Amino acid sequence: MSKNFDSALTYTSYLAVDELLGLQRPLSQGPEHDEMLFIIIHQTYELWFKQLIHEFHEAQRAMESGDTHYSLAILGRIRTILKVCVTQIDILETMTPLQFNAFRSYLSSSSGFQSAQFRKVEALLGRRDSKMAGHLPPSIQAEIELITAENSIWDSALAYLVKRGHAIPTEVLQRDRTLPYVPNVPVQDVLLEVHVKDPESAMVCERLVDIDEGIQEWRYRHVKMVERTIGHKIGTGGSSGVEYLASTLFAPVFKDLWEIRSRF
Repeated sequence: MSKNFDSALTYTSYLAVDELLGLQRPLSQGPEHDEMLFIIIHQTYELWFKQLIHEFHEAQRAMESGDTHYSLAILGRIRTILKVCVTQIDILETMTPLQFNAFRSYLSSSSGFQSAQFRKVEALLGRRDSKMAGHLPPSIQAEIELITAENSIWDSALAYLVKRGHAIPTEVLQRDRTLPYVPNVPVQDVLLEVHVKDPESAMVCERLVDIDEGIQEWRYRHVKMVERTIGHKIGTGGSSGVEYLASTLFAPVFKDLWEIRSRF
């Protein structure tokens, strides 16, 4: 069967380039030179968050089906995207505090704290907190509530291990998905056995550690960038700024995978 091709399709129309380039709308007078960089960096982050959500769902499907090689490929892509997210901070840090403050007042109450997509990323990674989306519109809260009622990435990883023949405790597999995951010693015992006896599954576990480390690295660089730019001022959205961001540091996502490090 022959495929139908749109002869009128162009690079510009396929990627909606004209629409994309019309989405940067500085508010400052002039406008201030650095506001364009600020807008583009954060719009790019939202695109990467969209892709991360897309890839996390695919990683869940791959792991829950027991497909090791595809899981490794998708989890590796997620790790690489996170590295790009970290690298973008290098670009943002070329903007000095004076340059940022030249247009900061125009941001009004808008804040990265309001990123619905990043809250979805956190929910997929296993964050279970009734307050995490309380400041977002009701429709977004409902979407995040749906995510938090289903498997997190860690739940999908446990399902993968079961597919591989590993005995994850039933009470862990049947736990209430809406509640935070609590580190589990029997699960850690299984993970130790996985690393010793099942190299392929161990590779999937280590790829998850890569992702966990990537998230933590991004959080750290984000905190230092904010501190470097606004010090300890209140955030534009009324958050505590650096104080809130710092509270998220050094909190691993896949705790069981970190707990076993001292047991090898």
